[in-house]
Amino acid sequence: MEWIDVVDEKGTPTGEVVDRETAHAQGILHRTAHVWIVRKRGGRVEILLQKRSGNKDSYPGCYDISSAGHIPAGVDFIPSAIRELWEELGIRVSAAQLIYCGQRKLSFDQEFHGRPFHDRQVSNIYALWLDREEGEFVLQEEEVFEVRWFGFDDCVDKVSRNLIPHCIYREELEMVERALHLQEMG
Repeated sequence: MEWIDVVDEKGTPTGEVVDRETAHAQGILHRTAHVWIVRKRGGRVEILLQKRSGNKDSYPGCYDISSAGHIPAGVDFIPSAIRELWEELGIRVSAAQLIYCGQRKLSFDQEFHGRPFHDRQVSNIYALWLDREEGEFVLQEEEVFEVRWFGFDDCVDKVSRNLIPHCIYREELEMVERALHLQEMG
């Protein structure tokens, strides 16, 4: 069973913990860390998307963030992001490599596998420059079916027009784009 912290509107733990299944059944606010992996090829930025495993509890078979996960109780955003990168994609990185893009709140209600799913998240968003071929990632098969590079602008277009099955929020792509632009200017 995976235990997660109940948090306030800013993502600060309240001292209460709940299991992940209960959090989604009851719509309890919790934290996640999202890492978008990017690279430059041929003068343009590309972004890595993962295709979720078909047995995921939400959005099975959809394209998603490069790496994302719930933050276990008692753990902070960055250590959790680093752990998820290792578990899902076989990548070891340091905290210094993660580029903070911002924080956002997410709320949605769906039904998956015949059960209600109420997600309430406070998510820290990060970018990571990493130039690897798709076949070099070691995928956690229970979580990730495949990974695929997309041109950044092409990805935004496909997400905006729902041209691929996805569970990506355009706002996060915009946060990543702003952070990378600021980094280049910095």
